Amino acid sequence: MASAHETSRLISADKVEGTAVYNISGDKVGNIKNVMIDKESGKVAYATMASGGIMGMGSDYFALPWNALTYNTDIGGYRLDVDKNKLEGAPAASEDNLVHDLEDQNFGSKVHDFYGTRPYWQQ
Repeated sequence: MASAHETSRLISADKVEGTAVYNISGDKVGNIKNVMIDKESGKVAYATMASGGIMGMGSDYFALPWNALTYNTDIGGYRLDVDKNKLEGAPAASEDNLVHDLEDQNFGSKVHDFYGTRPYWQQ
């Protein structure tokens, strides 16, 4: 039976937050921190991911283009088609600055270029 926050095709943002992210090798690389929605278009633009650290302290924060993530029911998390070494070079920011950095389309373009995805504002 589906909950009030999830059906077979839809999921509420609060259920996405905290979901694990795995790389192409199946290694857990972080957890979804937030889902970012473009206010004007209504498109889901990014998921922010916390990676590393202990209990949130010392974590790195990454913007993941929503279209770079694929939900995998077998692992119960999102799959990101990059390996661990490549992810270490991903555009990152502090938790406090990441959302503001994403407001700048130049930073957003760097994020999309890194993951090889088309920017959400061009779809």
